[in-house]
Amino acid sequence: MDPVKEAFSKVKQDISDLKEELEAISSELIELKQILNPTHIPTHIPTQDSLQQTNRHSIPTDNLNELYNMPLEAVKSPISDISTGNRGVPTDRQTNQQTDRHIISNTKSPFQASITSPPSLKQVSEVLNSLDDLKKDLRRQFKKLTSQEMLVFATIYQLEEEGLIVDYSLISTKLKLSESSIRDYALKIMRKGVPLTKIKENNKKVILSIPLELKKMASLQTLIALREI
Repeated sequence: MDPVKEAFSKVKQDISDLKEELEAISSELIELKQILNPTHIPTHIPTQDSLQQTNRHSIPTDNLNELYNMPLEAVKSPISDISTGNRGVPTDRQTNQQTDRHIISNTKSPFQASITSPPSLKQVSEVLNSLDDLKKDLRRQFKKLTSQEMLVFATIYQLEEEGLIVDYSLISTKLKLSESSIRDYALKIMRKGVPLTKIKENNKKVILSIPLELKKMASLQTLIALREI
Protein backbone atom coordinates (compact mmCIF):
# COMPACT_ATOMS: atom_id res chain seq x y z
CA MET A 1 0.00 0.00 0.00
CA ASP A 2 1.22 3.53 -0.76
CA PRO A 3 2.69 5.13 2.41
CA VAL A 4 0.57 8.25 2.00
CA LYS A 5 -2.68 6.33 1.63
CA GLU A 6 -1.71 4.16 4.57
CA ALA A 7 -1.17 7.29 6.65
CA PHE A 8 -4.66 8.54 5.81
CA SER A 9 -6.14 5.18 6.77
CA LYS A 10 -4.67 5.51 10.27
CA VAL A 11 -6.44 8.80 10.98
CA LYS A 12 -9.26 7.29 13.03
CA GLN A 13 -6.85 5.23 15.12
CA ASP A 14 -4.68 8.28 15.77
CA ILE A 15 -7.70 10.30 16.91
CA SER A 16 -8.64 7.50 19.31
CA ASP A 17 -5.09 7.49 20.70
CA LEU A 18 -5.23 11.25 21.25
CA LYS A 19 -8.46 10.91 23.23
CA GLU A 20 -6.94 8.19 25.42
CA GLU A 21 -3.90 10.37 26.09
CA LEU A 22 -6.12 13.30 27.13
CA GLU A 23 -8.12 11.04 29.47
CA ALA A 24 -4.89 9.73 31.03
CA ILE A 25 -3.60 13.27 31.56
CA SER A 26 -6.92 14.26 33.14
CA SER A 27 -6.71 11.32 35.57
CA GLU A 28 -3.15 12.22 36.52
CA LEU A 29 -4.17 15.82 37.22
CA ILE A 30 -6.96 14.63 39.52
CA GLU A 31 -4.50 12.44 41.44
CA LEU A 32 -2.06 15.35 41.73
CA LYS A 33 -4.79 17.58 43.15
CA GLN A 34 -5.69 14.93 45.73
CA ILE A 35 -2.04 14.62 46.77
CA LEU A 36 -1.46 18.37 46.94
CA ASN A 37 -4.64 19.03 48.96
CA PRO A 38 -4.45 16.76 52.06
CA THR A 39 -7.72 16.39 53.95
CA HIS A 40 -6.36 14.80 57.12
CA ILE A 41 -4.91 17.72 59.10
CA PRO A 42 -4.47 17.36 62.88
CA THR A 43 -7.01 19.54 64.65
CA HIS A 44 -5.63 19.24 68.16
CA ILE A 45 -2.42 21.14 68.93
CA PRO A 46 -1.12 20.64 72.51
CA THR A 47 -0.78 23.88 74.46
CA GLN A 48 2.05 24.82 76.79
CA ASP A 49 -0.23 24.28 79.80
CA SER A 50 -1.20 20.81 78.69
CA LEU A 51 2.43 19.90 78.05
CA GLN A 52 3.45 21.13 81.47
CA GLN A 53 0.59 19.24 83.05
CA THR A 54 1.60 16.09 81.20
CA ASN A 55 5.20 16.49 82.35
CA ARG A 56 4.07 16.91 85.95
CA HIS A 57 2.03 13.72 85.80
CA SER A 58 4.84 11.82 84.16
CA ILE A 59 7.28 12.26 87.07
CA PRO A 60 7.20 9.12 89.32
CA THR A 61 6.10 9.87 92.90
CA ASP A 62 8.80 7.60 94.30
CA ASN A 63 11.49 9.86 92.90
CA LEU A 64 9.80 12.92 94.44
CA ASN A 65 9.75 11.25 97.85
CA GLU A 66 13.42 10.36 97.59
CA LEU A 67 14.35 13.94 96.76
CA TYR A 68 12.22 15.24 99.65
CA ASN A 69 13.86 12.88 102.18
CA MET A 70 17.45 13.49 101.06
CA PRO A 71 19.70 15.92 103.03
CA LEU A 72 19.84 19.41 101.52
CA GLU A 73 23.60 19.30 100.83
CA ALA A 74 23.28 15.99 98.99
CA VAL A 75 20.89 17.32 96.39
CA LYS A 76 22.71 18.27 93.20
CA SER A 77 21.35 19.51 89.89
CA PRO A 78 21.87 17.22 86.91
CA ILE A 79 23.18 20.30 85.05
CA SER A 80 26.78 20.83 86.11
CA ASP A 81 27.40 24.31 84.66
CA ILE A 82 25.19 26.61 86.78
CA SER A 83 25.84 30.28 87.33
CA THR A 84 24.97 30.96 91.01
CA GLY A 85 25.29 34.69 90.42
CA ASN A 86 22.30 34.60 88.09
CA ARG A 87 20.01 32.67 90.46
CA GLY A 88 20.66 29.30 88.97
CA VAL A 89 20.48 30.23 85.28
CA PRO A 90 22.47 27.71 83.16
CA THR A 91 25.57 29.31 81.63
CA ASP A 92 25.04 27.39 78.39
CA ARG A 93 21.49 28.67 77.88
CA GLN A 94 22.51 30.75 74.88
CA THR A 95 24.08 27.69 73.28
CA ASN A 96 20.91 25.67 73.94
CA GLN A 97 18.75 28.38 72.39
CA GLN A 98 20.95 28.50 69.31
CA THR A 99 20.76 24.72 69.03
CA ASP A 100 16.95 24.81 69.36
CA ARG A 101 16.68 27.48 66.69
CA HIS A 102 18.92 25.46 64.38
CA ILE A 103 16.78 22.35 64.85
CA ILE A 104 13.56 24.27 64.25
CA SER A 105 14.92 26.03 61.17
CA ASN A 106 15.97 22.71 59.62
CA THR A 107 12.65 21.00 60.33
CA LYS A 108 9.97 21.33 57.67
CA SER A 109 6.37 20.93 58.66
CA PRO A 110 3.82 19.31 56.33
CA PHE A 111 2.31 22.77 55.80
CA GLN A 112 5.64 24.20 54.56
CA ALA A 113 6.10 21.27 52.22
CA SER A 114 2.65 21.71 50.73
CA ILE A 115 3.31 25.39 49.98
CA THR A 116 6.07 24.49 47.51
CA SER A 117 3.95 21.95 45.66
CA PRO A 118 1.29 24.09 43.88
CA PRO A 119 3.81 25.70 41.45
CA SER A 120 4.49 22.22 40.04
CA LEU A 121 0.78 21.75 39.38
CA LYS A 122 0.67 25.19 37.80
CA GLN A 123 3.60 24.31 35.56
CA VAL A 124 1.87 21.11 34.46
CA SER A 125 -1.26 23.09 33.65
CA GLU A 126 0.73 25.67 31.66
CA VAL A 127 2.46 22.95 29.65
CA LEU A 128 -0.86 21.29 28.83
CA ASN A 129 -2.37 24.62 27.81
CA SER A 130 0.64 25.35 25.61
CA LEU A 131 0.29 21.97 23.93
CA ASP A 132 -3.41 22.58 23.34
CA ASP A 133 -2.72 26.02 21.84
CA LEU A 134 0.03 24.57 19.67
CA LYS A 135 -2.24 21.83 18.37
CA LYS A 136 -4.94 24.40 17.64
CA ASP A 137 -2.50 26.54 15.66
CA LEU A 138 -1.27 23.54 13.68
CA ARG A 139 -4.82 22.45 13.03
CA ARG A 140 -5.77 25.90 11.72
CA GLN A 141 -2.76 25.98 9.40
CA PHE A 142 -3.32 22.51 7.97
CA LYS A 143 -7.06 23.03 7.64
CA LYS A 144 -6.24 25.73 5.07
CA LEU A 145 -4.63 23.16 2.76
CA THR A 146 -6.60 21.52 0.00
CA SER A 147 -6.55 17.74 -0.29
CA GLN A 148 -4.02 17.92 -3.13
CA GLU A 149 -1.74 20.31 -1.19
CA MET A 150 -1.91 18.05 1.86
CA LEU A 151 -1.00 15.10 -0.36
CA VAL A 152 2.09 16.93 -1.60
CA PHE A 153 3.11 17.88 1.95
CA ALA A 154 2.60 14.31 3.22
CA THR A 155 4.63 12.95 0.32
CA ILE A 156 7.56 15.25 1.15
CA TYR A 157 7.34 14.22 4.82
CA GLN A 158 7.25 10.50 3.96
CA LEU A 159 10.09 10.62 1.43
CA GLU A 160 12.31 12.42 3.93
CA GLU A 161 11.51 9.79 6.55
CA GLU A 162 12.81 7.23 4.06
CA GLY A 163 16.12 9.10 3.96
CA LEU A 164 15.70 10.58 0.48
CA ILE A 165 16.61 14.05 -0.76
CA VAL A 166 13.33 15.47 -1.99
CA ASP A 167 13.11 17.67 -5.07
CA TYR A 168 10.42 18.53 -7.61
CA SER A 169 11.43 15.67 -9.87
CA LEU A 170 11.12 13.00 -7.15
CA ILE A 171 7.69 14.23 -6.02
CA SER A 172 6.54 14.46 -9.64
CA THR A 173 7.51 10.85 -10.25
CA LYS A 174 5.89 9.69 -7.00
CA LEU A 175 2.56 11.43 -7.55
CA LYS A 176 2.58 11.29 -11.36
CA LEU A 177 2.16 15.06 -11.62
CA SER A 178 4.16 17.62 -13.59
CA GLU A 179 7.06 19.38 -11.91
CA SER A 180 5.39 22.76 -12.52
CA SER A 181 2.30 21.54 -10.63
CA ILE A 182 4.46 20.39 -7.70
CA ARG A 183 6.19 23.79 -7.70
CA ASP A 184 2.83 25.58 -7.55
CA TYR A 185 1.56 23.36 -4.73
CA ALA A 186 4.74 23.90 -2.69
CA LEU A 187 4.41 27.66 -3.11
CA LYS A 188 0.77 27.60 -1.98
CA ILE A 189 1.65 25.46 1.05
CA MET A 190 4.26 28.00 2.23
CA ARG A 191 1.96 30.97 1.59
CA LYS A 192 -0.65 29.38 3.88
CA GLY A 193 1.82 29.34 6.77
CA VAL A 194 2.54 25.61 6.83
CA PRO A 195 6.21 24.97 7.70
CA LEU A 196 8.08 23.93 4.53
CA THR A 197 11.71 24.69 3.70
CA LYS A 198 12.92 25.33 0.15
CA ILE A 199 16.67 25.40 -0.53
CA LYS A 200 18.26 26.01 -3.92
CA GLU A 201 21.49 24.11 -4.58
CA ASN A 202 24.00 25.50 -7.10
CA ASN A 203 21.33 27.96 -8.21
CA LYS A 204 19.59 25.13 -10.03
CA LYS A 205 18.24 22.19 -8.01
CA VAL A 206 15.57 23.00 -5.41
CA ILE A 207 15.40 20.81 -2.29
CA LEU A 208 12.19 20.65 -0.25
CA SER A 209 12.17 19.56 3.38
CA ILE A 210 10.03 19.59 6.53
CA PRO A 211 11.60 21.56 9.43
CA LEU A 212 13.05 19.30 12.13
CA GLU A 213 11.19 21.26 14.84
CA LEU A 214 7.85 20.30 13.29
CA LYS A 215 8.87 16.64 13.04
CA LYS A 216 9.78 16.60 16.74
CA MET A 217 6.46 18.23 17.53
CA ALA A 218 4.15 15.95 15.55
CA SER A 219 4.33 12.86 13.37
CA LEU A 220 2.74 12.74 9.92
CA GLN A 221 -0.17 10.70 11.29
CA THR A 222 -0.75 13.29 14.04
CA LEU A 223 -0.79 16.15 11.54
CA ILE A 224 -3.28 14.30 9.36
CA ALA A 225 -5.44 13.53 12.41
CA LEU A 226 -5.41 17.17 13.56
CA ARG A 227 -6.50 18.28 10.10
CA GLU A 228 -9.40 15.82 10.06
CA ILE A 229 -10.76 16.73 13.51
